[in-house]
Amino acid sequence: MPRETRRRSYDQYCAAARALDAVGDRWTLLVVRELLAGPRRYTDLHADLPGVSTDVLASRLKDMEVTGLAERHRLPPPSAAHVYELTARGRALLPVLEALAAWGAPELAERRATDAVRAHWFAIPLLRVLGPAAAGSGTVEVRIGEGVFHLRLPDDASPAYGDGPAESPTVVLTLDTETCTALAGGGTTPEKAVRDGRIAVEGDAGFLGLADARRAAGQDAGDV
Repeated sequence: MPRETRRRSYDQYCAAARALDAVGDRWTLLVVRELLAGPRRYTDLHADLPGVSTDVLASRLKDMEVTGLAERHRLPPPSAAHVYELTARGRALLPVLEALAAWGAPELAERRATDAVRAHWFAIPLLRVLGPAAAGSGTVEVRIGEGVFHLRLPDDASPAYGDGPAESPTVVLTLDTETCTALAGGGTTPEKAVRDGRIAVEGDAGFLGLADARRAAGQDAGDV
């Protein structure tokens, strides 16, 4: 693209530098995290990115349009609202965020008094934890104290996760934030957490390989 329309560049002929030209600015990858849940209105993005200013968010979204990571379009009537949505190139950043979440999970050992939290922020680490166990395709609804979100497995579905309840979940997991953090950081496994009574399982426990653990925990073992 012409030099005058480009964002600042490291001007290095290096794949990592080129990637950071596109996503290295503060907030950009967190905007991607939000849009991986599907199209979002600007006001919804701002609400789920506490701490970002309106000017910075608008600038990052514009940059993401310029670099081909996101598109802005109008929803059909009766809504007619404008939403931002990731392109295929933007959605391809999911493994990058999964790797960053795995690397950063040890930093969640202690929650700071100033830390905001949204339930769906646990979606990315749980995709990595639960995905390998999934038997086929399905939806996992996750309920924690801060709210509800859902995962679509395998994670090549689009969107891979979403805020709020699933329409027809394959299995429902109820747990607390501390257990979510332990799963993300490798401090426990889904099987062990179910056996220890830290996760309640409803629906098709076999979808995640948790049927035996649910029986051992004395929960209803009937898969549906």
